[in-house]
Amino acid sequence: MDMESSIKIYTDGGCSGNPGPGGWAYVIIKENNQEHAILAEKYGSERNTTNNRMELTAVIESLQTVLSMENPGKTVIFTDSQYVQKGITEWIIKWKKNAWSTSDKKPVKNQDLWVKLDSLCGKISPEWEWIRGHAGNEFNERCDKMTQQAIAEINNL
Repeated sequence: MDMESSIKIYTDGGCSGNPGPGGWAYVIIKENNQEHAILAEKYGSERNTTNNRMELTAVIESLQTVLSMENPGKTVIFTDSQYVQKGITEWIIKWKKNAWSTSDKKPVKNQDLWVKLDSLCGKISPEWEWIRGHAGNEFNERCDKMTQQAIAEINNL
């Protein structure tokens, strides 16, 4: 990729009930000179999970895909989950210092996924952007639709 291009990743996760059947999705876009092309998109589901686990899974799955790309360049992740965005950019530093305990000495929830995400971020160093969900962003809306489709499919099994 040339210097003016970048990878933008949009992710979403959700549940029907929390916990309950859940879905996740991502769209990976190459942006170059005001034009964009979808490089990859994927969705998946789990029968019994939480909303936060699905949000984290969407990001992990997308970063694993980016790692398989040749010279992806600058990577920016757009998430509508403040849990994911603040967790990976702020909270994780203290969690790791405190042996994966929260400030009130409880184990960090979803530690298995945070460890995976932290490892992937060490290889890619993405930038993080929080965006408001259901606010008309084309690719966030696309992820939301795929997440809902994943939940509907698992409910119909």
